[in-house]
Order: sequence, then C-alpha cells, then structure tokens
Amino acid sequence: MCGIAGYYSIQPFSNEATLKKMTDAIAHRGPDSDGFFFDEHCGLGHRRLSIIDLSSAANQPMYSHNSRYVMVFNGEIFNFQEIASQVTTDLKTHSDSEVILELLSQKGAEAVNLFNGMFAIALYDKQEKALYIFRDRLGVKPIYYSFQNGKFVFASELKALLQFPDFKNNRKKNQKAIAQYLNIGYIAEPDTIYEGIYKFPAGNYAKIDATGIKFTSYWKAEEKIEAVTVNDFVAAKNQLNNLMRSSVQLRMISDVPFGTFLSGGIDSSLVTAIAQSVSAEPVKTFSIGFKEAGFNESEYAKKISRHLHTEHYEFIITYNDAIELADKIIDQYDEPYSDSSAIPTMLVSKLARQFVTMTLSGDGGDELFMGYGAYKWAERLQNPFLQSFRKPLSGMMSLLPSKYKRVGELLNYSDKQFLPSHIFSQEQYFFSADEIENILVNKPNDEYRIALNTSSLKRNLSVKESQALFDLNFYLKDDLLVKVDRASMKYSLETRTPFLDYRVVEFALNLNENLKLKNGNAKYLLKQVLYDYVPREYFDRPKQGFAIPLKHWLKKELKHLVDFYLSKEMVEQHAIINFPEVKKLLQRFNSGEEYLYNRIWTLIILHQWLEKNNR
Repeated sequence: MCGIAGYYSIQPFSNEATLKKMTDAIAHRGPDSDGFFFDEHCGLGHRRLSIIDLSSAANQPMYSHNSRYVMVFNGEIFNFQEIASQVTTDLKTHSDSEVILELLSQKGAEAVNLFNGMFAIALYDKQEKALYIFRDRLGVKPIYYSFQNGKFVFASELKALLQFPDFKNNRKKNQKAIAQYLNIGYIAEPDTIYEGIYKFPAGNYAKIDATGIKFTSYWKAEEKIEAVTVNDFVAAKNQLNNLMRSSVQLRMISDVPFGTFLSGGIDSSLVTAIAQSVSAEPVKTFSIGFKEAGFNESEYAKKISRHLHTEHYEFIITYNDAIELADKIIDQYDEPYSDSSAIPTMLVSKLARQFVTMTLSGDGGDELFMGYGAYKWAERLQNPFLQSFRKPLSGMMSLLPSKYKRVGELLNYSDKQFLPSHIFSQEQYFFSADEIENILVNKPNDEYRIALNTSSLKRNLSVKESQALFDLNFYLKDDLLVKVDRASMKYSLETRTPFLDYRVVEFALNLNENLKLKNGNAKYLLKQVLYDYVPREYFDRPKQGFAIPLKHWLKKELKHLVDFYLSKEMVEQHAIINFPEVKKLLQRFNSGEEYLYNRIWTLIILHQWLEKNNR
C-alpha cells in the first residue's frame, strides 16, 4: 500500500521540485521510503508502505528487466504468487510489484485481467514515450487526474495533485458536484469538487501519449450479470463459503503483522471467523464503541472474539475524541464528504496501527447481499397504490410526526430513472431534489442526479437488484471505500476487503435475490455461511451500522460547529446556500425533527470545506 503521483507532458517538460512536493503531501500513505523517476516527458513519484518483501529491492519506481518500462504502484495484487509462473524471466524480489511489472512488460496492458487485487498503477514506456494508468475493478484504490494544456497529472489523493502549479491558484468549484454532494453526501466518479479534475474510472486503464488519452474498460459489473441466476441453496452456500475462504486466505499474505476490524456485525464477523479458522495463532481484532447508550456494539464484538479465540482490542470513544477529528475531517478527505462514520473509522484505524500494519474489513457485504433497508423500500415503492397516490400521500405525511415525514419524502419522487439515487438519498437523510432547488443560490439542472441504465443487461433486474447495483457502483466505491482508504492511510494502515474479490462480486451479481433477501431476512445466504462459524444467537439483534450519535452531539458537544459554520455571516459570505433555508432547517431540527441531522452535518462539512478552500 502506497501513494503515487506523477505527470506526463506531450511537450518536453520537467519539474522535479513539484513532484517531490506532491509525494510529500501524501507521505502518510507511505512512510517507509520514497523514490522518483524523471525524463523529458514524464515524472513518477512513489511513497512506500512496506507490506510484502520489506527489502529495499522492492522499492519503487521499479524498472522492468528489459529496462523499457518503469512503474509506480499503489495497492496489492493478492494472487501474485500464482500468476508469477507466467513471468518468463527470473524474478529478483519476492514482491507483487515485480510480478505485475514483468507481466505488463511481457503481455501488454491486457495483463491487468490476470490481477486479483486493489490497485492504482502508473506504467511508463520509455521507448514509446507513453504513460499507462490502471485502476482496479471495484475502485478500491483511488487515483485522481487532470489533462489540461498538454499535461496529464495524477495522484492518489487530491491534496497531492493540487501541488501541481496549474492548480495552485486556479481551483474553480464544480457546481454540479456541490448539488450532488447535497443529494447523496459524496461526489461520485468521475467528478470531484474541482472543475477539470476527475476520479479515474474503476475497471479501466488509459494510455496517454502525444495523441492524447484513450480509456479502455476491462471490467464492468453490468457486463458480469448473466441471463440465469444461481437458485440452489446448498450449491450457493458451498460456493460462497469456498470463495470467501479463498479470498480471505489470499488477503492474509503479508510480511507484516495484521488483524481484522471486528464490529460485531455479520460481515466483519465472517471475515474474522474465516481468518481465524485458517490461522495458526490468534488473529488480532479491533473494535470501537461509544459511551452513549444505543451506539455501542463493542460488547457484541467482544463476545464474538471470545468465541473465535482472537486477540481482541477495543476502544471506547468519547465526544472529545470525535470533536478533535470533526474539525480535521476535511484535511483528510480534501473535498466535501459527509459520512460521519469516517470519525470512528479513523479512530479504530489509529488504534489498530499501534499493533498491526494491515487489516481486513467487511466492506461490501451489504451491497452484494442486500443488507440495507433501501432494498425493502425499493420493493415497497412498487406498490400500485403508492405509485398512483404518492404525491398526495407525501403531502399528507408532511403534516405528521417525523417518522411519517420521512416516509413522505421517500414517496416524493418525480422520475423513475433517478429512483435508486432518490431512495438512497432519503434513506440516508440527505437533501431531496426539491430541497436542493430551494437551498442552492444557483439553481442546478438535472446533471447532478445519478440515473442507473440497466436496459442492455442480459436479464431484467428487479427493483431490489437495481438498488443494490446502484450501491455497488456508487455508494460503495465513492463513499465507503473512500472513507476506509483515507481513514486508514492517515495512520499508514493498509486495509484489505475480502468481499470485493472480483470472483465474490461476480458470484453475488448472479445469485438469486431470494437467497439474499428472504422473507424480510437480509443477507440470508451470507448469514447461513456465518452460522457455520459463529452461533446464530450471537446476531439476534437489529442491524446498527458503524455510526456515531450525531443527532445528539449536534445539539450539545458539536453545537459549536453548527453555530460557527451555519451562522448567517458564514453562509452568506460563501453565497452557495440560501441562509433562510438553513434557518428553517435548524428550527425544524431544534423543534424535534431530529432525523434532519444529516442534512445539517452535510452543510457544516460543505462550509468547512469552503472556508478552508477560500483561505
């Protein structure tokens, strides 16, 4: 796991000082070593976090045996030992970096299809003067880029890319991205908060040379959806167990100490149980809890760790811990990002880094096996009565107590093509399209809204499957994986995601939905696999998720953030949001409509970013 940065210029160009500043900006991603390559067209920078082959021979930039190619690489290729047999030259290291470099050198860009991992790779062909960029299938590892004035610039994080002279004093805010952020709480690929800077598309590689830039898609979830689903319970359970065991074992390959994040929920418990079942010694496990009642799952994690005989560590958060990070969250995420669970994720990462350098997480289980309430709402909204009378029903419910207001907001949609993003938005308490029209000073068009196109698939998806595909393509990639990457790498901790092995993903995409959500029982098949490792009674409780008690803290411990960032002076100074709408929102929240807390937090983070960016 590392940080990479670099540039390619069509015209001869060199700027060694800037590239060193770019890599310094992401030193937290790789504190163990740094390295650089320069010629008249290209500069590559690398910061290394040593995980596999700790020797200096595995440092980067790394040069191919034929000396034609030079590479910097962020991530891990978990099946590198298996595919090393296809390398036709003798390997000098025991690293995955050398294996993938030689395979790309010998087989060309299509060798990326062999890689099972999480990665962002920059490969420079010194002979052809061409740069290749690769990003993993699911977008686990980040990469940002811009191509302007004949220069292509890239980096693992925005803060590094912004060191490049072209962006120093020329950062235009992306109005479309701001509207999208208010609607879903994050900014989805390909956009960023800055015009002209983009997120590199997952499952793609690109060639950049004197003719420009050409993207090639090598993996797409939609293209992996088959005409027929897996329906047999026994066969499906067997296959899922085997795939997860293979995935976890591959991700345990490491030359440094490792552990797992154990929340006490279904996904992290299964990953931990499999890891412990194949480990010769107790696996280190890490959990986090809250002093506030109703937000503390650490007792469940402790109980599961005792059953599995792991070496368990827990950390109980106080509001002081949260306050310290609440004021700094923008520094790590670089653009407006409202997922407040980033705070406990940072804190558990900080705890884990005291004992290990690598962790496994349970991310992906909910999206692949229908663990969210949104899937049930997608089905409910198909009710013909609700469809016919949703507008008047929504209006009636707006006059009722909070829980009915929320239902009313779910019913208030206008266009079915945006229904998955609308359901996500209102399930997560963000601003609806109607609210965004009112609250933004500059009225947006529909470009910010995400439509899911499933017309060309091999089979017709149900509304639940469409909702899950939306979450996989957007929420998981551009919110949850971003959260974990930045939070863990802040403390130089690598996090691996066994559920996002592409073989597991392709299996789940073609699993009959009735084996995912059965009689209202979410993640049905996944739970049946888990119950072979941990007794079912350990999980007889409502799903909680990895959240903080934000609605309580915004009224007390974090109220100073409300008072400062949502003050009339602050809001009118930045002139993005209409203050009268903010005032109404705060009045409703303080009068008992506590479900509005996420809208308030979203506005706080936006103005925190605007204040920092303007400075």
